Amino acid sequence: MIRAKNNILIHLFAAVVLSLVINFSYLLLPIITDRGMAQRNVGATEQNEHSNGVLHISDDMHGYIICDCEMADSVYVTAWQVRTHKLMEGDRLNFSTREVGDDELAKRAHPRLDRVYMRNGEKFDIDTIYDRPSRVVEFIWQILYYAIISFVMLLLLTSATADGEYSNRRFIRRILLVILIAVVAMFFAPVVAFKDGIMRIVFFLQSDPRDATYLIVLTKCSFMLAVTLLYARLYMLLKQRQKMVVENERLKTENLATRYDMLMGQINPHFFFNSLNSLSMLVREQDNDRALEYIDQLSYTFRYIIQNGQSSVTTLREEIAFAEAYAYLFKIRYEDKLFFDFDIKEEYLSWTLPALSLQPLIGNAVKHNTITSKNPLRVAIRVVDGVLEVENKKHAKLDVEPSTGIGLQNLRSRWQIVSGRDIEVIDSSEHFMVRLPLEKTGK
Repeated sequence: MIRAKNNILIHLFAAVVLSLVINFSYLLLPIITDRGMAQRNVGATEQNEHSNGVLHISDDMHGYIICDCEMADSVYVTAWQVRTHKLMEGDRLNFSTREVGDDELAKRAHPRLDRVYMRNGEKFDIDTIYDRPSRVVEFIWQILYYAIISFVMLLLLTSATADGEYSNRRFIRRILLVILIAVVAMFFAPVVAFKDGIMRIVFFLQSDPRDATYLIVLTKCSFMLAVTLLYARLYMLLKQRQKMVVENERLKTENLATRYDMLMGQINPHFFFNSLNSLSMLVREQDNDRALEYIDQLSYTFRYIIQNGQSSVTTLREEIAFAEAYAYLFKIRYEDKLFFDFDIKEEYLSWTLPALSLQPLIGNAVKHNTITSKNPLRVAIRVVDGVLEVENKKHAKLDVEPSTGIGLQNLRSRWQIVSGRDIEVIDSSEHFMVRLPLEKTGK
């Protein structure tokens, strides 16, 4: 709902901007026209001063000005000029003329009235004799009309199908619909034109062809259509790209979750089989007390695995508590031959790491080293500068047990999936150490 509202606001903003561009460029035309007219009049004045004459109007409303000049005996006035200028029979005019064309026939024809400066001794201004709407009213009409049409066109072009997809075939059909809307909008576009002898805002289809507004309105509607189509296409491409990015991120997350679950699924059977071997040893020795204690610790470790198996991270406090319970299981098995030294400062207990990180390290230390009374194994678990270190002195076995391939590779993969960081393995001739960078929680 919020996303749809944001899209509508974006389209509305784009429509208003487009309307402003169209109409501001259009409003510059009168300025350009006035300047051009002024420059042309200046040139005409330099070549020929304004002429004076008396207007005579025929029955068909065409007029002729009998000039008081030597250049021509009369000047032709069109019926359109007579009506729009509200000229009357016998008006004495101060005016300028223009030639009809450059060919020989045009040169032999009567010059035409170009502009009236004075009528009957008074300054003549065509705008003052008509009920012309103000520039503000004209501007508001133009902005609102083209903004609304552009907004409707944008909504049609950018709306998705029912399933959220942007179909090319559907887009083509909407393009045809938008073109039809643009054509219809052109005929109903508000323009300033003469209607019934009064200058006012009328619909384009009601205007007189001689108002010369056809080309302007056609240009504005064509520009609006072209920019709307371009905007809609770019908008759709951006939406498709955004959707692809979101989909890729979703697939990436699902892939990471699947990989993590697979790795966790490898830990559980591995740990389960080792635990059963240790428990079976206690049962064979008929040590019921230690067997019951072992079962209690075993249930705690399994409960921890079940609770954290779907979690990506856990606190160091919880991981150390699990490691102590897990180490107890091995102490029962090796009695006074295996020792675990925990050196964790309180400030690091709230830091986080991937769950069940210590289990494979403790298991591998036991698995790959000889543990005897003469050569006991001591595993140190400590934190140095925010890095969890698990280190033991190497007592290589003569008969190396076959590896299951879980161990360090499993741990490295889980760390890369969860934290995006790698672990550090230091394997020397005498010591073996794994360094796990912790994440600070900010507490």
